[in-house]
Amino acid sequence: MTIETFEHYSLVIGSTGLILYMLYIIYCIGKESKAGKYGMMVLFLALGLGFVGFIVKTILVELME
Repeated sequence: MTIETFEHYSLVIGSTGLILYMLYIIYCIGKESKAGKYGMMVLFLALGLGFVGFIVKTILVELME
């Protein structure tokens, strides 16, 4: 395994882990604040747009190459 391959897999696995952890944190915030269904939807939409943009950017870069 080359260094480039290891770095690629590490980036994918690390980013996925951080995104899943952020989803868990958003869920905990909604649960602690007793947000209803609409509140949870707003939380996930507003706070989740950051990593959605990161995922879309990654997909677009791969498609353009």
